[in-house]
Amino acid sequence: METVGNLPAELNAFVGRTSELTELSAMLSRSRLTTLTGVGGVGKSRLALHAARQAQDRFPDGVWLVELSGLRDASLLGHTVAAALRVPDNTAREPLVALTEHLADREALLVLDGYDELCPQVAELTAALLRRAPAVRVLAAGRRSLGVTGEHLLPVEPLPAPDADGDAVRLFARRAAAVLPGFAVTGANSGPVVELCARLDGLPLALELAAVRLRALSVEQVLDRLDDRFRLLTGGDPSAPARHRALRTAIGWSHELCTPRERLLWARLSVFAGRFDLEAVEYVCACPDLPEDEITETVEALVSQSVLSCETGGDGLVRYRMLDTVREYGAGWLTALGDDARMRRRHRDWYLGLATWCELDWFSARQAEVAARVEADMPNLRRALEFSLDGAAGRPPEDPAIGQYLAGTLWFCWAGCGRLAEGRHWLERALDVAPGPSEARAKAMWVYGYVSLLQGDSVAALGVLQECRAEAEATGNDVAAAYAVHRLGCLALVSDDMPRAETFISEALGRYRRIGELNSNVLMAQVELAMAVAFQGDLPQAVALAEEARQICQDHGERWTLAYALYVLGYAAWLSGDAARARRMAEEALAIDHAFHDLVGAVLALELLALITEGEGAPQEAAVLQGAAGRLWESVGLRLFGSRFFNAPHTLCEARLRAALGDVDYAAALVDGSRLGLDAAVHRATTGRPRAPLPAPLPPGSLPTPRTRAVAPQGREELRD
Repeated sequence: METVGNLPAELNAFVGRTSELTELSAMLSRSRLTTLTGVGGVGKSRLALHAARQAQDRFPDGVWLVELSGLRDASLLGHTVAAALRVPDNTAREPLVALTEHLADREALLVLDGYDELCPQVAELTAALLRRAPAVRVLAAGRRSLGVTGEHLLPVEPLPAPDADGDAVRLFARRAAAVLPGFAVTGANSGPVVELCARLDGLPLALELAAVRLRALSVEQVLDRLDDRFRLLTGGDPSAPARHRALRTAIGWSHELCTPRERLLWARLSVFAGRFDLEAVEYVCACPDLPEDEITETVEALVSQSVLSCETGGDGLVRYRMLDTVREYGAGWLTALGDDARMRRRHRDWYLGLATWCELDWFSARQAEVAARVEADMPNLRRALEFSLDGAAGRPPEDPAIGQYLAGTLWFCWAGCGRLAEGRHWLERALDVAPGPSEARAKAMWVYGYVSLLQGDSVAALGVLQECRAEAEATGNDVAAAYAVHRLGCLALVSDDMPRAETFISEALGRYRRIGELNSNVLMAQVELAMAVAFQGDLPQAVALAEEARQICQDHGERWTLAYALYVLGYAAWLSGDAARARRMAEEALAIDHAFHDLVGAVLALELLALITEGEGAPQEAAVLQGAAGRLWESVGLRLFGSRFFNAPHTLCEARLRAALGDVDYAAALVDGSRLGLDAAVHRATTGRPRAPLPAPLPPGSLPTPRTRAVAPQGREELRD
């Protein structure tokens, strides 16, 4: 059975915790909120993930990990959870509303890990989800409880007082053997190993850090250093639990055994959030005391000492990360060095450059790679945006224009990768932080207008786009003026003003040509122009425009805009009676939109496939697809943009389905479809249904000629306005 969710693979064997796993399994059955609590390094996260993995078969809608340890801004909590659950994030609603609607009838387990920085906000969100999604359960892991009504707590203790066969010794032995092949606990070394595990209070993180030292030291030598040189590291509050002192001993001990360059890099790496790659480390952390050509070797040393872990991401890049406890230790040293603001600035500059490169590379055959890269680097892009718009350590931002530029440059992420709601959040903050005219602000303005109109917020879109156009023309910013005019045309398109849409988009295309602009936005303008002229009855011109855009996309390897060109061509093929071609176009469009998480394009393609499916003689299946599209529109915004032009095919299909199925069966099929998530809906629309034979060719005269068709791509005679 295929599992649903996003749990990462286990990198090494899980050791011990048999009784805790048994108890946790029972708690997940009887409690809707189970929280693992305990000191950092005690193994809460690993236990939660292992238990969640064992419980996957009990949750048909998936087990989803939400990593919160790198999050500091409470306003991003909903967006972060939605992104982890792959909840389509495109509306202007609060993220909590989208989350609760998405989860309302799903049986899923959410694993909330590392919430300590935002405990009150996470508690509030958790309570709301549990109230509104009765089949959802939550497994949380943090240093303190959430305090939500109905919460069941499972304190996670260190591994039991060790003996030669205990879990602490077995864990130490497993990890030691990984770094020192052939290591085993024997009669000769069992005494020192047991003593070492006892001194480290059975804390898994401390044991793993200690095991790494066996590359260079014997167990007895490790014990000597705990007794001797590092005794002071257990200082502080003498009333503090021994496990807290033991953890600091283990981390501090690892720190002391690092070379000066390794310590410096450890401190500087604390500015990163989540995962990061070697190129970023080389740019951000290099300095005269740590030359760039020595970064790789130093990173490898920190990996070998378990200060860093590494993994290969979906984009093929090797990335590194720190445990939150280890990161906090490094951050303390960075603050003590007085270098945190400068490092945050270098971090911001690297991700600003990354966003700029990704924007340029979006219009290329590397578009999918760009989407994967941005997805992987989103925690660090958020941190760069935070620094740009908020400053550091309570100081005002040094250059708000950088934050505006960064928020605007990520338009392809907000619009192309299904992050409209989060994009609007950042763009609003960017526009509020510095109201004066600038090129960066103008870019943020037209992107804000674009995002707003895709969400169905025409009022907000119109105001900011008109302001952007006026300001751009007053300051001679030809680029921003072209984009503002383009998006005003797009707004007219979804507002059913087709002559105005054609005028604005044609003007924008002329402006783009004069300034030499060619990218995904420019090609999208041509596709939108094709829609506008088609809706006015000129189907041949619409097909010509869409085919030209399709060819340019293919020449450049562009896929995102290609999906919209295919959507238009699919409708044209359906209108011409070529159902087989229409299906090929629509299915390819849907596959591309799905790959980029572009819900706007995906749901339009689903609506078209429902219409095609009805024409193929499968009304029940068509109604299911309409139900799936209807559920997904709730996550996009206003259904079919509130447009009578865009809505006409849906209305025609619905009328035919009600006639074929009857109102009761049609409604039941809609309910079946509404239970499908995006992945399941895409599978159902493309490969998950039996294909009915194509109908016989349409009789002559059943299609109106283009000149008599008032609303060309919506349908046949039934759609004449």
